[in-house]
Amino acid sequence: MYIYNVTTNIDESVHDEWLRWMKEIHIPDVLATGKFLNAKMSKVLVEEEMGGITYSVQFTTLNKETLEKYYAEDAQRLRADALKRFPNKFVSFRTELEIISEH
Repeated sequence: MYIYNVTTNIDESVHDEWLRWMKEIHIPDVLATGKFLNAKMSKVLVEEEMGGITYSVQFTTLNKETLEKYYAEDAQRLRADALKRFPNKFVSFRTELEIISEH
C-alpha cells in the first residue's frame, strides 16, 4: 500500500474558506477518482516562520501504478482548482510513502 501525502501551508487570510473547501469539495473530489481508499487530514503542530497554518492530507492507495494513474488522469485538474480558488495563498509539497508494516 502507498500513501500520497500532500502538505500545505495556507495563508491565515483564507484559512477558514480553504479548510471548508478541502473538507467539503477537494478531498471528496480526490476520493471520487476511485484511486484512493481513504483520506486523513491532520493539522501540523509546528509554527512556521513564514506564518500560515500547515496541514497534511494522506490519501491511501493500493499501489504505485494506481498512484501513477492518478497523476496522469486527475492530478492536474484537481491542482488547478486550488490554484484558481486560492492564488498565491498557499504552498504545497507532495510525498509518496510506501507502507512497510502496520501494528
